[in-house]
Amino acid sequence: MSQTQTAPNGEAGPKAAQQRSPSPLRTLLRPIRGRIGAAMVLQGLASALGLVPLICLVELARASAADGTMDTARVLLLLGIAVSASVAAPAAGTASTLVGHLADNDMQLSVRRALAHRMSRVPLGWFTGRGSGRVKKAVHDDIEDVHSLVAHTLPDLASVVTVPLVALVYLFTVDWRLALVSVLLVAAGILLFSRAMAGSMAKMARYAEAMNRINSSAVEFVDGIQVVKHFGGHRRSHERFTRAADDFADFFLDWSRGTTPVTVGSFLLLSAPMATVVTVLAGVGFALAGWTEPVSIVAFALLAPALCAPMNVIGSRVQQTQAAGAAAGRVTALLDTPTLHRGEKTPPMEARVVFDGVSFSYTDRTDDATGDGTTEEAPRALAGVDLVLETGTVTALVGPSGAGKSTLAALLARFHDADTGSITVGGVDIREIADLYRTVGFVLQDVRLLGETVADNIALGRPGATREEIEAAARAAQIADRIEDLPRGYDSVVGEDADLSGGEAQRVSIARALLADTPILVLDEATAAVDPVSEAAIQDALSELARGRTVLVVAHRLSTVTGVDQIAVMDAGRVVEIGIHDELLTRGGRYAELWRAQAHRRDEPGADQ
Repeated sequence: MSQTQTAPNGEAGPKAAQQRSPSPLRTLLRPIRGRIGAAMVLQGLASALGLVPLICLVELARASAADGTMDTARVLLLLGIAVSASVAAPAAGTASTLVGHLADNDMQLSVRRALAHRMSRVPLGWFTGRGSGRVKKAVHDDIEDVHSLVAHTLPDLASVVTVPLVALVYLFTVDWRLALVSVLLVAAGILLFSRAMAGSMAKMARYAEAMNRINSSAVEFVDGIQVVKHFGGHRRSHERFTRAADDFADFFLDWSRGTTPVTVGSFLLLSAPMATVVTVLAGVGFALAGWTEPVSIVAFALLAPALCAPMNVIGSRVQQTQAAGAAAGRVTALLDTPTLHRGEKTPPMEARVVFDGVSFSYTDRTDDATGDGTTEEAPRALAGVDLVLETGTVTALVGPSGAGKSTLAALLARFHDADTGSITVGGVDIREIADLYRTVGFVLQDVRLLGETVADNIALGRPGATREEIEAAARAAQIADRIEDLPRGYDSVVGEDADLSGGEAQRVSIARALLADTPILVLDEATAAVDPVSEAAIQDALSELARGRTVLVVAHRLSTVTGVDQIAVMDAGRVVEIGIHDELLTRGGRYAELWRAQAHRRDEPGADQ
């Protein structure tokens, strides 16, 4: 094991390695760490230089008060230093911004490229349980959070540290008593702020949970409004939303009542006007008592606010740092997603498919629900499946819902890899085939078209196809007439001037499969969600597509596969019967039961409407 921990009994465990390993944020920023440091140094220098003109002004006042005269050379020197610092401060700030943003751009580019490369190599089935939201959040939102940290938050933190440090060091050289008053003021403000933030992490978690309940109930109410209103359940659904909103309001009010007075007090103590008033009043009192020179009050009036001003933004900067750390964790989790092994063997010429002892379960080893690094084993979706698809034949997978039909078909398309057993094409394990999708094509129930032209969508599997080949595929898929009726024909863009129905989009995907011309084809209930007219056109297109190919079709309606070369009946993740339609009916087994059940439903009144 790569992660080890020394337990009390001397054995190793995983948690120590997690403690020793760098945080995801450090890992993400390691390539640009030097430039981040340079940007922080430059921003700190800019902040320090910004105080120099004020310090020069104080020194002019102190020099004048010392003997009542002005040394021209000293005045010119201090003025020169002040002007130079006034020019150098924005220059250093601009350099910091440039260095930080260039480093951030390089980080974003490299991480997005790494994510794109990783996502192109994960199993296609990985996306099924997540959708595009998680990837989009990592590629855009989470990287944007890290961008804010690199380009803004970290340089700002350098300024937050530098400004009070430089001001405090100078003020101690002017008068240590007044400097202590300033320090006590800041310490009191920080103490109140820490009391206000006590338990904030747990409360933020409750805040996020309450907001999630509001969002979920709102989405549920809006998405189901038609059904809810039709069946008269709008009051109950609306009550769920209002109850979630009321719970959030009660929680937030309780939180605010407990923290607002202390928070306001801390902000008041750490405000620039308060720092000025307190130090000036203390300075006047010290001057009257003879403890300090009156001119020293000028230094504290000008520079004491610099001790407090950064404190007012440090809370938000810490929150931004925490948000960036969480975002980096999500990004690195995606970058660590297991990928499929890439084979190097050339695609075989023969299209004979053999499933040999194939078992598979949908255990997701990337999500740790327990928090201890372990994952519960999911029930097996497939258990020791043996099946042969002879070259040029059509095999139908049938069975009840949850029998494993779609899972078995997905393994042939390598949406996942089998846990045990093997799937071979022409005697070659599909895990060793270099470009499997030139050998295995698929048409699925859930059709996805890109926001490109219709021609580009058809040519997705063969980008170099000619327009004549694209149009021929569209005609064979029974979709050419509809495409030609579009405003720009094949150059119409999906989602802009090409608004296709589900059945039409399905036929575009069939045209795509026809053009790709793979010797093996997987069809997963391609007509399950379309109307009868579209189904007839799709069936004709599928018949053209299947001609001369080795086809594995997942079927829900048994009447559509009575003429195939073989029918494999699945139940509970196993193939329980194999044969042709008439043979299976004669046996009176599981297939015959399914046939009688569907025949009974077809005979019910209104079943064909």
